[in-house]
Amino acid sequence: MGEKEVILTLDGLKKLEQELEHYKSVKRREVAQRIKEAIEFGDISENSEYEDAKNEQAMIEGRILTLEKMLRNARVIDEGEIHTDVVSIGSTILLKDLDFGDEIDYTIVGSAEADPAKNKISNESPVGKAVLGQKTGSIVEVSVPAGLLRYQVLNIRK
Repeated sequence: MGEKEVILTLDGLKKLEQELEHYKSVKRREVAQRIKEAIEFGDISENSEYEDAKNEQAMIEGRILTLEKMLRNARVIDEGEIHTDVVSIGSTILLKDLDFGDEIDYTIVGSAEADPAKNKISNESPVGKAVLGQKTGSIVEVSVPAGLLRYQVLNIRK
């Protein structure tokens, strides 16, 4: 089975590249310094600072591998692939909650970029799946653990 494609906006790609660079250049050096200092304290068998630094080093290396894999499998959404007639990855949409009347702006992104606090929802999330391919005016129903949500797509833009 092949590796999963990671769908990113250009902005998302830049953020992942910056994060990878930060881990490789800054974080690696910091943790190596912590390990060196911990070893200089002497007996590392009972040295919690050494243990913590080694655990952090493993976490950093794991994140570097994850980021490298994501970037290797990245497919950047071209501005030309984002349409305003149907909802696609990269679209920003205005949804109206038909039960409560609230209006919410969401940007549909790949799962690597999802950030619900910033209204960036994954194409793999329940709402993301429901709205993909929909047109302005469409009504979608989304099944969530709390019940059924009903939204109307009011607007689609880039």
